[in-house]
Amino acid sequence: MKGRTLTRADLCEAVHEEVGLTRQDCAHLVERTLDLVVEALERGQAVKLSGFGVFQVRAKRERMGRNPKTGEPAAIDPRRVIAFRASQVMKARVDRALAK
Repeated sequence: MKGRTLTRADLCEAVHEEVGLTRQDCAHLVERTLDLVVEALERGQAVKLSGFGVFQVRAKRERMGRNPKTGEPAAIDPRRVIAFRASQVMKARVDRALAK
């Protein structure tokens, strides 16, 4: 799978092969799981997946930036962003896989 993006369809197919549910049930399961993650983030809750990582909403303050075309200073409005912090388990697995 190197060089490809993992898609929802790929996740559904993997669940289908592993669990044996129908493809339609697997698609519903994957969609519902992703919906629950998004709903929690919309409420400002962190989503922790043990052995994988944590998704959290962070508030960024207003700050000064620059217009890349003109170079003039421009205010960047405050906003909320989604941040992901990988678990130590995931970091170690990725590191081992990339070292091969």
